[in-house]
Amino acid sequence: MSSLRVFFCLLSVSVLVASGMYDPDEVLDLPGMSFKPNYRQWSGYLKASSGKFLHYWFVTSQRDPLKDPVVLWLNGGPGCSSLDGFLSENGPFHVNDNGATLYENEFSWNKIANVLYLESPAGVGYSYSDDQKYQTDDDEVANNNYLALQSFFIKFPNFTQNEFFIFGESYGGIYAPTLSLRVATGGQLKVNFKGFAVGNGISSFALNDQSLIYFGNYHGLFGEQLWKDLNDNCCQNGVCNFYNNSKESCSVVVSHAFNIVYNSGLNTYALYLDCAGGVTSQRAMMHLFRNFRKHWEANKLVGSTPNVQGVPPCINSTAQINWLNRGDVRKALHIPDVLPPWDICSDVVGSQYHTIYETMKDVYEKLLALGLRALVYNGDTDMACNFLGDQWFVEQLGQKASTQYQPWIYDNQIAGFYQQFGNITFLTVKQLEEHIGVEEEEPCPWMFCTKEIYFVLFVYVFTI
Repeated sequence: MSSLRVFFCLLSVSVLVASGMYDPDEVLDLPGMSFKPNYRQWSGYLKASSGKFLHYWFVTSQRDPLKDPVVLWLNGGPGCSSLDGFLSENGPFHVNDNGATLYENEFSWNKIANVLYLESPAGVGYSYSDDQKYQTDDDEVANNNYLALQSFFIKFPNFTQNEFFIFGESYGGIYAPTLSLRVATGGQLKVNFKGFAVGNGISSFALNDQSLIYFGNYHGLFGEQLWKDLNDNCCQNGVCNFYNNSKESCSVVVSHAFNIVYNSGLNTYALYLDCAGGVTSQRAMMHLFRNFRKHWEANKLVGSTPNVQGVPPCINSTAQINWLNRGDVRKALHIPDVLPPWDICSDVVGSQYHTIYETMKDVYEKLLALGLRALVYNGDTDMACNFLGDQWFVEQLGQKASTQYQPWIYDNQIAGFYQQFGNITFLTVKQLEEHIGVEEEEPCPWMFCTKEIYFVLFVYVFTI
């Protein structure tokens, strides 16, 4: 980008945002950043319900912030930080392995959008509650995210006319639709809301668990005998129920199958990739498996359930943790000194979280009836929230198919498959290991590795 173009880009943001260099939330310098960004950024707090404050990090678009969409990004867990998405996935820069320096992300989403990262709920990352009580549920999280959005657009009023999208990942499959419904029907937030997207998200616990058995078998994980046992004990007259079958013999073999998926050393996020090591990786994964363990117990599955402490360590966030906990970084991000160290996930929030919605079907139907656009996308080797379950979920919404199931192409290769059903699209992303960045020496999940494809997917969202 030429220096003149950078000048006009930054000038347009200065005109757009009615705050200058003394804005208390603006981030003017970051430790470890040796390059000059061609965008502006802010970090601070958005007020939610009484006594709850959610930490945000907002970066403007590198293209045309005056016209480009505003995108809210939410990581899931529940109880994990959206700064993981910023610093490991789609943010404008990432942290080098030394935990001290930063490098630019060539495929950042803020190449074409203004992106807001929100640490939610309170107790996650640098978000906090004055009373330090962090028990919460799906509805309370949606309400607090809605209030935080109100605070954001009061702070940045000139972005209310930009197209606005909500994206969620993993348990964000609950966060994004429930928040979208409040934005679309709440009436108090006056924004140009266009739609939402869920990446590798949980949309239906029943469909996710049911489909995972088929996914595991047809990816060669179970073997002939276990597959026979699953069919003999869980199926009747050609109909199988692997989710909440009341037969104890079915529960036992399903638990055995789930243990192979979750507890045998496989990379649950990317079947064909190895796992990065480290204690922090285990803790990051605990939240996902705690959630599944709750549902196994609720559905009376007996036998051997996953050993949470023995979760395969597939994500290494040591560098991000070290950088975010530096005193000079915390100061640059305007984090109060009294807050505890940042962590990728909160054990306190995750252990007390209450799931209300077993399925998002009703929420999706209401949103689609309002004419909002929706995208459900999955990496095709992710087992945590597998593509087949989300595909079944979209197909069962009762929307008429407007295209055939077909490939989408990038760089003269099939990058995945998609099908549109009116204003909702289901899409898979094929793992292409040749697109792994040279700086990434350790194996990692598809969302972390296939950055180029992930960025192309993001562009696709705004062109279909």
